[in-house]
Amino acid sequence: MAHAGAVVAAMAGVMAIMLHSSIHKIEEGHLAVYYRGGALLTSPNGPGYHIMMPFITSYRSVQTTLQTDEIKNVPCGTRNTDLLSFFSGGVMIYFDRIEVVNMLVPTAVVDIVRNYTADYDKTLIFNKIHHELNQFCSVHTLQEVYIELFDIIDENLKTALQKDLNVMAPGLTIQDDETAGSTSISTAKENVADPEEAEKTRLLITAQTQKVVEKEAETERKKAIIEAQKVAQVAEIQFQQKVMEKETEKKISEIEGLVLLLYTALLKLTPEYLELMKYQAIAANSKIYFGQDIPNMFVDSSASRSPNGESAEQLEALSMREGLKKTSKL
Repeated sequence: MAHAGAVVAAMAGVMAIMLHSSIHKIEEGHLAVYYRGGALLTSPNGPGYHIMMPFITSYRSVQTTLQTDEIKNVPCGTRNTDLLSFFSGGVMIYFDRIEVVNMLVPTAVVDIVRNYTADYDKTLIFNKIHHELNQFCSVHTLQEVYIELFDIIDENLKTALQKDLNVMAPGLTIQDDETAGSTSISTAKENVADPEEAEKTRLLITAQTQKVVEKEAETERKKAIIEAQKVAQVAEIQFQQKVMEKETEKKISEIEGLVLLLYTALLKLTPEYLELMKYQAIAANSKIYFGQDIPNMFVDSSASRSPNGESAEQLEALSMREGLKKTSKL
């Protein structure tokens, strides 16, 4: 019984080991490619838990989302110029860091792994960065690489990489790359026998570094000017808006006044208003006569008289009497 128990325990242990070796987990954003006897299988698996034959089948997880490859301390040998004619190998610049953001589409995983292994980025990105950067530097001077063309190195690398990838590895795309500023410069030859040449190289590098500092300072100055101009333009626009608002308010007030004046004028032309004005005019008249004959009792003898001895009231009464007579005859 003890022997049988030991056998069962051993078999259970083996099964546990085999189960542990066969079950594996793939993270989101990755695909698992499988090798059996060293041969790449054509059926990858997506995220989740999967089972494979232990000890016979192995797998590699390949990322299919955006990833960043970082290449450090990349050398860049510039070409000679007349100024550098005393150097046998020119000047070497070392870029501190180059980052390449890339993405591999899932449908291209099997083909790219078959052609370049699961570590495809070493061949297609790392090695290509070294090659393309050296190609670029070899046809440009230190002045061009370190100052004049430094800003376009990123775009040149991206364009060159993607052009080669479109032919060599369709499905692998470069999203962006960033070249960190070079932090160290030296002569191309590690052993400079002539101390005078080494000193000239150091002075040249110092001069180029100074130009970089001056260029950065000029860039910052231009940025400050642009920012100040932008603030001034915004302030001017806001001021003009306030002026326009005030002018609009003034025009609205003038229009409202004209509308009120027009309304008042139209109101005075209504029959009711004209009738009111008539009665107000009648009420303002101090003398009102009714009938065909104007009695003499209404004549004020103390009023001023005409040259013929008639008073103004008498003249007015006579005039009204004549008018009434004419009216009665009609």
